[in-house]
Amino acid sequence: MKTKAIRLYGKKDLRMEEFELPKIKDDEILAKVVSDSLCMSSYKASTQATDHKRIPNDVANNPIIIGHEFAGELVEIGSKWADKFKAGDKFSIQPALNYEDGPVGILSAPGYSYKYIGGDATYVIIPKEVMEKDCLLAYRGEGYYPASLAEPLSCVIGAMHANYHTTPGSYVHKMDIVEGGKMAILAGVGPMGLAAINYVINRPDRRPSLCVVTDVDQARLDRAASLYTVEFAASQGIDLRYINTGAMSNPVEELMVISGGTGYDDVFVFAPVRPVVEQADKILAFDGCLNFFAGPSDPNFSAMFNFYNVHYAYTHVVGTSGGNNDDMVEALELMSKGLDPAGLVTHIGGLDAVIEATNHLPEIPGGKKLIYTHIEMPLTPIADFARLGETDEKYRKLAEICDRNKGLWSVEAEAFLLSNF
Repeated sequence: MKTKAIRLYGKKDLRMEEFELPKIKDDEILAKVVSDSLCMSSYKASTQATDHKRIPNDVANNPIIIGHEFAGELVEIGSKWADKFKAGDKFSIQPALNYEDGPVGILSAPGYSYKYIGGDATYVIIPKEVMEKDCLLAYRGEGYYPASLAEPLSCVIGAMHANYHTTPGSYVHKMDIVEGGKMAILAGVGPMGLAAINYVINRPDRRPSLCVVTDVDQARLDRAASLYTVEFAASQGIDLRYINTGAMSNPVEELMVISGGTGYDDVFVFAPVRPVVEQADKILAFDGCLNFFAGPSDPNFSAMFNFYNVHYAYTHVVGTSGGNNDDMVEALELMSKGLDPAGLVTHIGGLDAVIEATNHLPEIPGGKKLIYTHIEMPLTPIADFARLGETDEKYRKLAEICDRNKGLWSVEAEAFLLSNF
């Protein structure tokens, strides 16, 4: 089976190559990739190459396939897994394997560490460790893009579950956000922040009473508010507020007023920016938990933290890097029950768009960039479909479909794309 894939050889040295996949072993699975959403982590992998903890040291001679937010269909099942999977099953993958015998040990992950598996490919070989760790996950919902976006959603789910709270005099940590508590999501209207808002207002089992989302970009705040409305959140018992801290003379003071003077039980930081981290620390409530979600590329990144409050106000900080299997299963279950992550997606492209988009991801505005690996298409904002449709019938029809869905990507748009591009 031939595959076409984007492979990493060194720093910002990504190449589209077609090559023959070896015949699968009894403990492997051949799969067709349909969609992959680009992640800032892939940008970091490309820019850092062998300096990245998940990238093998020999990529110059044994390149890896990039991309880790992918979904598709199983094609051929090795005999060891024939009782568990079948050809035609739709799948997603939890890339954080924590598998000691992988190419780079416990940090090995599809999309970073393997020659024959990554999201930016037409066909891949799923290695035995993915199945042994139960990281090959069935997806039973419609379309493919929700399963691709289950991975970033699982990261948000993991962050929420990782927060903890205490009771003075007890050493028991109560995991997760405070039920009916006060939450702040800072720098919260980028792709991952949008995923967090979507999860918070649709989560069936545990919700805050107040959720404040901040940013300094009013256009992005307005878009977030149109996707995840204050009215819907209110129907779920959540007082959702979108706040432009760039327009505040004293953001900390004004955010504290919004909290009723108590501060926030759960504060999530979605940008690796020192002032944002320090702002988060200052608005923590008693026993407040600061979750530093955004992974910095600078290994020396640091910020001030009030240790007086750590001692006397029981404040604390946690960080997570990806979700686990349970988080991924929860994400896929929510997707199959109708949670639509389409609001995260702002650009669509084919495999031929991956190299340029990955190496320049921080410079490209908007949300998630969704790639369909079996088509050729430049990375295109959904907002540009109508203009392109003036001279191209395919784009005109795509624009009409998106317009029927409030300007968002959809299963219908995906099906049209896969059939016509």
